[in-house]
This record gives sequence, structure tokens and C-alpha cells, in this order.
Amino acid sequence: MHPKLMPAAQTSITPAKIVGPQIPGAHLVVTYERGQEIYAQGGNVEKCYQVSAGAVRICRILPNGGRQVVSFHVAGEMFGLEAGAQHRYFAEALALTRIVAFEQGPAQQHLPELLAFALEAMERAQEHLLLIGRQSAIERVAVFLLDLCERLGGTRQFRLAMSRQDIADYLALTIETVSRAMSELKEQSIISLRHARMVDIRKPEALRSLSGHVARLS
Repeated sequence: MHPKLMPAAQTSITPAKIVGPQIPGAHLVVTYERGQEIYAQGGNVEKCYQVSAGAVRICRILPNGGRQVVSFHVAGEMFGLEAGAQHRYFAEALALTRIVAFEQGPAQQHLPELLAFALEAMERAQEHLLLIGRQSAIERVAVFLLDLCERLGGTRQFRLAMSRQDIADYLALTIETVSRAMSELKEQSIISLRHARMVDIRKPEALRSLSGHVARLS
């Protein structure tokens, strides 16, 4: 169960202020605090969403009560697109996050744009399955960091919005294994860590070599 939180602040926005590809028309912007739920698992699918600033994690509660992180989304990326009438996952803000919400009805008038987002999400889901099915712990972490670097515009220095536990739940590893892999990458001078969440990729080619040239995923 998730704690009940105060309603998020809501404002209007014009399309020109939205980061990344966008769906034309009027939108609603909602600001969420870190850890605040955007939509619940099992809730009705009424909107689709785009991250304007911040980051989002998509998770699922497993039958045993555990949590599986299935994806992360950063500025410009869409989420909340599902085939059924109810959400199979829940979404939470990883930091102070601004979300652009689109009503499903009006958004469906722009099917080419939605299809592009859906196909990209499907490709990332497929690559994620390959990642956790075939690669070692350090390779999984290398792919994760390289992909995040690319999705953040190619910057080599970035702050991880997600915790080590989030990364572990996403990569099907333990938090201790993630920490060891990060430490090993640091010891090899492939990355440097200013602190636990501030990453500086010093040798991108070495990181790419470890990743096995796996395609982007989230």
C-alpha cells in the first residue's frame, strides 16, 4: 500500500513549453513531489502522460508483495499508454517532477504520434528482457548507465534520480550487487562518483564495450 498524499499542484500549459515530442492541443500540467503516486496499479486508464521535468518510475506489485521496477522515464518521454482499461502498473515521481497529462479521447486523435511512442516503449521492453536474461551484473549496470546517458542528451555527467534499490529492482539484482558493480566501474576509472548519485562517465567507449552494444532501453 502507498501512503496517501496531498493532491498535486495543477496548472495549464501551452504546447510550446513541453519538452520533447508532443501531442498538439491544450494540456494539463501536474507537479508531483518525490515518491508521490501519479496513477495506481488497477486504476482506470484515463490519461496518457509526458515528463516535462524530473523523472518517473513505473512499477508493479508482485503476488508475493515484492516490487518490480519495469521502466524509468525522463524529460520528453511518454508513459501510461496501456492496451487495457486498467493500469497493470503504478507510476511514481522519482524527484520533484512536472507531468503533462493528456486526456485519452483527444489524444487518440493523434494516433501516429501515440503509435511512435508505443513502439519505442515496446522496443525498450524487449531490450530490457534481453538485458536481464543474458548479461552479467556489471554489464547490466553498464548498459543502464550508457542508456541513461543517451536519453539525457548525451551528457557524461548526470545525477541519478533513482536510488540504488530502484536500479536493483529494475535490473533484477540485489542492491549490494549494484553497489559492487558501480564500485568496480569506478575502480577501472570508467566512471567517477562525486557522491552516490552523481555519475561522471570518463570512458564512454569502455562503458559501451561492456554493454555489448545493446540498443537503448528504459
